[in-house]
Amino acid sequence: MGMTMSQKILAAHAGLSSVKAGQLIDAELDMVLGNDITSPVAVKEFEKAGFSCMHCPSKVSMVMDHFTPNKDIKAAEQVKTVRNFANKYGVENFFDVGRMGIEHALLPEQGLVGAGDLVIGADSHTCTYGALGAFSTGVGSTDMAAGMMSGKCWFKVPSAIKFVLKNKPAKYICGKDVILHIIGLIGVDGALYKSMEFVGDGISYLSIDDRFTICNMAIEAGAKNGIFPVDDVTREYLNGRFKREIRVFEADPDAEYERVIEVDMSKLKPTVSFPHLPENTKTPEEWGDVKIDQVVIGSCTNGHISDLRIAADILRGKKVAKGVRCIVIPATNTIWKQAMHEGLFDVFIDAGAVVSTPTCGPCLGGHMGILAAGERAVATTNRNFVGRMGHVDSEVYLASPYVAAASAIAGKIATPDEV
Repeated sequence: MGMTMSQKILAAHAGLSSVKAGQLIDAELDMVLGNDITSPVAVKEFEKAGFSCMHCPSKVSMVMDHFTPNKDIKAAEQVKTVRNFANKYGVENFFDVGRMGIEHALLPEQGLVGAGDLVIGADSHTCTYGALGAFSTGVGSTDMAAGMMSGKCWFKVPSAIKFVLKNKPAKYICGKDVILHIIGLIGVDGALYKSMEFVGDGISYLSIDDRFTICNMAIEAGAKNGIFPVDDVTREYLNGRFKREIRVFEADPDAEYERVIEVDMSKLKPTVSFPHLPENTKTPEEWGDVKIDQVVIGSCTNGHISDLRIAADILRGKKVAKGVRCIVIPATNTIWKQAMHEGLFDVFIDAGAVVSTPTCGPCLGGHMGILAAGERAVATTNRNFVGRMGHVDSEVYLASPYVAAASAIAGKIATPDEV
């Protein structure tokens, strides 16, 4: 029996000719990632285990993005711990204020991850890099510590589900709608510890940013990873950016999949995940009249330049509804500058929105947009669990930048056609 894309990457990094689902392997890593929440724990475990050296500092990235710029003393102490550790061991890929960005947008942008890589990160949305044809997955801080020391990690080889994406997306449909539709279809445990492999003629219509969004939320279906094949879109993004050799792994014709699911993107409608799970998806005819207090456009899921352009196109010449706070968060400094020079900031500010420095901020209820009891937010983020963005009695509705921007204008969940 042949292998899937993910299985081929794992086999190559384990030095094996083949692997099969359920097999336990030990594999060489191309990148180990941590942030300002998970890295301090990894640092503690690294030192507690008595490690005195790092396997390869250039294969470690530490991104201070969740509570940075530091929101309080505890956040400052966490970052200080990581900063001192990075300086001690020569971690050159240390990103703090001034080199800022949300980790899962920053690493691809900086060329630190790419096609054929095997990446672990002490953050569940590390699966984002599958958009580039990499096997990337979230791990615990202890595994991060071990990865920094040894350059290796153990894996149980996942089985796979094939998602065949067909046809050109309908108007106002982007990668966020595709993945929300899929999660609504299979549920938050529908791909539990499986690889979600995306193929089909429809992927040619998906930008690299769309693919980042789709793979980013693979974890919201319980998946071990999400992955796209390497094509011209991938190569164009990596060209002149990726710092290592592009390695292309293609699924064998006889690769085994647990399920094959077809998605006709031409028939999709704007999709919103209602509280309190990403699988609780609804389309416009099911939304009803949901008044909102806040809109967040950004995060590692939808803070790319294409997302900001979409939001600006909807907001241009219009005003955010009275009583609604609209917060725009570019995912990296590079995206921030690009949006500024394109005049998108003028659009946002003239509409009554605010623009933040890159940060995870409100996505995890950290800072820069916390919800009070009874408040509702439409967000382009990736999770809407109870208390995710603040008070346990608040509500988060996950949506595309099209719907988020339209909702900011309407003061309720709405489509662009309604504003």
